[in-house]
Amino acid sequence: MIIASLFISGIIIRTKSITSGRKGPGIMQPMKDIMKLLKKGSVYSKTTSWIFQLAPTIYFSSILMAMSLLPLGGSRGLFSFNGDFVFFAYVLATGKFFNIVAALDTGSSFEGMGASREALFSMLAEPAFFILMGSLGLLTGFTSFNAIFQALHFGSYITYALGIIATFILLMLTMIENSRMPVDDPKTHLELTMIHEVMILDNSGFDLGLIFQATNFKFVLYGMLIVNMFIGNLPLYATIPLFFAIQIAFGISIGLIESFMARYRMGHNAQFVLILSSLSLLVLFSVLMILNKFNSW
Repeated sequence: MIIASLFISGIIIRTKSITSGRKGPGIMQPMKDIMKLLKKGSVYSKTTSWIFQLAPTIYFSSILMAMSLLPLGGSRGLFSFNGDFVFFAYVLATGKFFNIVAALDTGSSFEGMGASREALFSMLAEPAFFILMGSLGLLTGFTSFNAIFQALHFGSYITYALGIIATFILLMLTMIENSRMPVDDPKTHLELTMIHEVMILDNSGFDLGLIFQATNFKFVLYGMLIVNMFIGNLPLYATIPLFFAIQIAFGISIGLIESFMARYRMGHNAQFVLILSSLSLLVLFSVLMILNKFNSW
């Protein structure tokens, strides 16, 4: 996952460049920019407190902790236990909480506005993730990432449809959690319409490098969930090439989405995020049909 994070942003940017008819930067250019930032010192405003200085490290560490929970094929994550997907969601929420509080700590009305929007979208996206993982847990009879993905098998038209819907939900959750199209535009420079970017306007140097690399990790994080849905319990010599192939396809898909989808109006973003919860409910009802739960009711 660390290796994949080195080139995932480059693939996204390269895909967007090709679709718009430009040559664009090399695949490793985003990582080179992050390395430059990590070598620089950070500048702190006199209005900020220790929270602002500590928040980027906690945000980065929370994503590393979430990464350690994810399995790969038949191999468990570094930490694996029943209900670990709940811990996964809330350890990410902890990092985001500190990121939001740090934005408020600057005393900037613009950064506070961006923090408010990010908190709202994360809150609306949370039910979609829990309903989806709860449905997969109900289908397989397990509550840990490793057991759910090992027991998950696609063998009928309805299960393939569930896999496609689940992949779409995770892909859109990736866009929301990373503040990308169609919810946010990472290239915009207008504070009134920015979300994540306006939150980190006061971050610089090493801290800013940590935040950018954390974003790369988060892309790979959600890509790993999609990988695990389809590779099952294969040995490592098969899962590792498949992992990189699916991660590359994941990055290209994000680049294509950002190339051909316009950014939604701010007032429509909440409706879009809630649609994902509706799709998750569709997955849940389909699982109940597969298990004949409706008949027992």
